[in-house]
Amino acid sequence: MDKRDKKKKRFHMTSLSERIKKGKKLFVVYILLRLAIILVMIAQFFNGNYENVFLCVLSLILFTIPSFIEDNYHIDIPNTLEIIILVFIFAAEILGEISSYYVRYPFWDTALHTTTGFLAAAVGFSLVDILNSNERIRFNLSPIFMTVVAFCFSMTIAVIWEFIEFSIDYIFGLDMQKDTVIHTINSVMLDPTKSNKVVSIKNIVDLGLDGYLDIGLYDTIKDMAVNFVGAIVFSIIGFFYVKGKGKGSFAKQFIPTKVRDTDHSNSSKKSQDNDNKVRRDSKEV
Repeated sequence: MDKRDKKKKRFHMTSLSERIKKGKKLFVVYILLRLAIILVMIAQFFNGNYENVFLCVLSLILFTIPSFIEDNYHIDIPNTLEIIILVFIFAAEILGEISSYYVRYPFWDTALHTTTGFLAAAVGFSLVDILNSNERIRFNLSPIFMTVVAFCFSMTIAVIWEFIEFSIDYIFGLDMQKDTVIHTINSVMLDPTKSNKVVSIKNIVDLGLDGYLDIGLYDTIKDMAVNFVGAIVFSIIGFFYVKGKGKGSFAKQFIPTKVRDTDHSNSSKKSQDNDNKVRRDSKEV
């Protein structure tokens, strides 16, 4: 097999039958959410909301990423984790942005950022776990080290995302960092003597908002805090997962694992044999 053939066979997507075999619940969730996105996209197109159409297209693309990773990099993503990822994408893009859930329900953004912290920690942990279990690379990482790495990975993702939100707001004049109405300002910038003394302004009721807009600071800190909670929760789960040497069904639902080449080749051969059998049976009929 030459290099061109390898390139052609490197990227492929799971067939419909294989997706159903992996898990019926996952398949049902995938189809229902994908159908809902398509219906929303059609409605937004006829309403002339082309930015929302783009968000729908983006969501459909994001839906394919878990399967793409599994098919081409031999990484098994547990069904539970994949369902969480799909629901998260739908909740963030379709409900949060298009249906304005971020504005209607203050807890929506908090819940999603907590989930982000959990998912990012799962990804960071799995990356280290895959490296730690690689037979070619001799590593013997302790459970506490893997837990710290997963936590730091999640918090790094949170920081990068806040940079992205601020940059988009600053450059394009949007409001991804949602403002919070506050009633007190404490600042040394208000000190007329310039002696670094804190001056407070209380009971602010101007701007017609019964308060003062903090320009996203509270939102940023809150997002980081709930991401911290999500990262801590998964880090604890990951710690006991490694401590128990991979035992326990609960943690396995959230940790992607590397599929051995022999298992992957046997699975591919079995799938091919089944397809050939179906073709032979159809010919006989």
